[in-house]
Amino acid sequence: MGGNKIRNMEEFAALSGISRPTVSKYFNDPGSVRASTRARIEAALEEHDYRPNIYAVNQNRRLTKNIGIVVPYLADPFFAEIARKIELRCIEAGLSPILFSAHGEKDLEVDILDSLRSMKPAGVLLAPLGRISDRGVIEKFCRDVPTILFDSNLDGIGEAFVGSDNFSFVSQSVEYLTRTGNPPILFEMVRPANPNANKRRKAYVSMMERLGFDPQIFQAEGDGWGFEEIGYKEGLRFLDQKPGRTDTVLCSNDRLAIGFLSACFERGIPVGRGETCTLRVAAHDDHPFSRFTCPSLTTVAHDYDQVSNKVIEMLFQLIESGGHFENRSEHLYPAKLVLRSSA
Repeated sequence: MGGNKIRNMEEFAALSGISRPTVSKYFNDPGSVRASTRARIEAALEEHDYRPNIYAVNQNRRLTKNIGIVVPYLADPFFAEIARKIELRCIEAGLSPILFSAHGEKDLEVDILDSLRSMKPAGVLLAPLGRISDRGVIEKFCRDVPTILFDSNLDGIGEAFVGSDNFSFVSQSVEYLTRTGNPPILFEMVRPANPNANKRRKAYVSMMERLGFDPQIFQAEGDGWGFEEIGYKEGLRFLDQKPGRTDTVLCSNDRLAIGFLSACFERGIPVGRGETCTLRVAAHDDHPFSRFTCPSLTTVAHDYDQVSNKVIEMLFQLIESGGHFENRSEHLYPAKLVLRSSA
C-alpha cells in the first residue's frame, strides 16, 4: 500500500482483484455472495485494512436498493440495448433496477422524475430528452437525488455525464468516405430530437473544412422520434431534388439511414461499393438493425460496454460520496468504424 489510504470501494475492488459490483453486493448483504468470494473479500479487507463508508452504505439501505433508469424512447433499440446492459450490471451488484421511458414527451419525463423522487431510490441513471427537456426540473432533481446523466449531455447539469464522443463518430466516417470516394453530404433533421445531432453537425463541418472540402448539408423536415419515417419521406425528396454535388450520403444516425435506404429501394437506386452502384450511404450509432439492412449499413459504433460500465461505476461513487462530487466530470468514449456493404 505504501501508506496510501484507500478512499472508496472502487479502489478497494481494483486492489483486491474483485469486481466492483461484487464488492458492493457484499457490503449490502455479505450472505448474498458465494462463500469462496466472501472469504476472498474478507481476506482483502484484512490485508488492505479497508473499511467502507458505513454512512453511505446505510444511507443507501434507507433509500432502498432501487436504481432508476430513465431513457427518452425505449422503442429505439439503441436505448433498449444500453438499458439492458445497465440493468444487468445493477442486478450483479444486488440492486433493483426500475426502467422508465419518456416516449419522447417532455411532460412524461417530468412525471417520471416526480415518481422517482417519491420512491426514494439509491440513485438514478438519466438519459434526458435533451432539446425539449425541462432543464430547471432536471437540475433540481439532480441536486436532490444522486443522478448520473448519460447519452445526452445537458451542460452544467448533474454531477457527471457519461457518453460517446460525437467527434470520434463523425471524424472517422468523414475521413473514410473522403478517402475512398467523393466527400459526403450530411443528411440530418432540421429539428433533431437528440442534442447529439447538433454536435455531429459541428463535427462534420469541422472535419470537411479540415480536409479541404466544402460542407454540404441536407436538412430533413420532421420532428419527434420517428426517424425511420422521416428518413424515408425526406429521402424521397432528397433523391428527387438531387441536392449537393456528390454521390455519397452520410446520415446523422442509423435510424434515418434505414428510412433513407428504403427510399433508395423505392426509386430503384442501387446503393453500395460495387461498380453498378450509383450511391454510397453511411451513418452513425451501429443500431442493432443496421447489419440487417439491404445493403448492410456502414456505420460508426458506440462502445456499449464501456459506457454502461462507467455509468454504474460513477453512480456507485456518487452514492458513496453522499450524492455530490467536488467537481462535475464528463467521460466520453471513442467510437469504432464498422465497414459494411453500403459504403
